[in-house]
Amino acid sequence: MEDRRPALKQQLPYPYDQDLSEVLRRLDRRTPASRARLANDPVTAAYLAAGVRLIENHLGPGAVRTLADPEDDSSLQRPLLAFLSQRTVAAEVARNPAPFPRVGSVSTLRSTWASHSDFIADLLRFGLWAYHPTHCDAADAVDILDDLQDGAHFVDAIHRLGYWNLLTLVDRPRFRMEIFATAAAENDPVIQKAMAENYREVLDPWKDICGDLLESRRLRLRRGVSIGDFVDLVTAVMEGVALRDLADPRAEVIDRKGERSLAGTALLALLRGCVERVDDADGLTLEEAVHAMVYGVPARPGRAAGITPQGPGSNGAAAAAR
Repeated sequence: MEDRRPALKQQLPYPYDQDLSEVLRRLDRRTPASRARLANDPVTAAYLAAGVRLIENHLGPGAVRTLADPEDDSSLQRPLLAFLSQRTVAAEVARNPAPFPRVGSVSTLRSTWASHSDFIADLLRFGLWAYHPTHCDAADAVDILDDLQDGAHFVDAIHRLGYWNLLTLVDRPRFRMEIFATAAAENDPVIQKAMAENYREVLDPWKDICGDLLESRRLRLRRGVSIGDFVDLVTAVMEGVALRDLADPRAEVIDRKGERSLAGTALLALLRGCVERVDDADGLTLEEAVHAMVYGVPARPGRAAGITPQGPGSNGAAAAAR
C-alpha cells in the first residue's frame, strides 16, 4: 500500500508542514533517521496541534474558563498543566481540523514520546519555534529594525519595537506556556533543558542584531556590559512588562491605541545607561557612570563605586564600609 504520509504532511497548515526533525528532540526512536521520520509524521503533528490548542484554550489569550461550581462565578478551575495529560491530549486529537489526523490514543502518544515530560518538552520547543520572529509574520519587525539601523526616527522605532515585541508575548499562548512550564519544570530536568535550549536559540540571533545595530549607529556597550548581558536585560524587561500586563491589565503598561508601552520606555532607559557613543565615550563602567552622576566625580580607582563618601547625609555603615 502506498505511503500517503508525505503528501498529507504537505497539506498541513503552516508551521506543521515544515521539517520538524530539528525541533522535536525527545522522540522515542533510536536512530536519527527514524526520529526524523517520526518528527515529520502527520500523526505526530496531530498531537502537537492538539496540545497547542489545549494551551490556547486553557492559558489564553481568550482562554476558556471552566467553573468548578456552576453557581459560583469565582470558582475557576486552575489545573496548572493537568490539561495536558496524556488522556486529554489523545482525546483532543479527535477535534483536530482537516487535514490533521483525528484518531488519537494514549498508546500512540506513549509510543511517540517515552514520557509525558518528553512530550511537554517537545511541545514547548515547537511552540517557541513556531512563534519565533523568523517563523511568523514579522514584516513590522523588519521595518522597525531597518529604521533602527539607519532611519531618521530612532527613538520612535525603539518604542515601536518594544510595543511589537510585547504583543508577541501577551497576545500569543507561548509566553503563558513558558510561565506555567517554569512552575511545572522544577526538578524536571527534561523540561528545564528544553526551556534553556529554547532561550538560547531565540536569544542568540538577537545578539547579532543588537551588535549590528550598535555598530551601524557608532555606539558601543559600556565597559563591563557584554552583548549577552544586554540581550538578557532586554529579555527580562520585555517578559517583566508582559507579566505585569497579564497580572493586571488595568495597569496600563500597554497603550494599544497609541501603540506605545512601558517596555519601550524601559528599552530607552537601558540604552541610555548601558550604551555610549564611540566618538564620545567616557570609558566608565555602568557602576562608575552612576557614581559620577550621583556624586559629580568618578569613583576613585580601587574603590567600590557604590559606596557613599563621608559627608552630609552619610551614615555610620557607609563610613565603616570605607
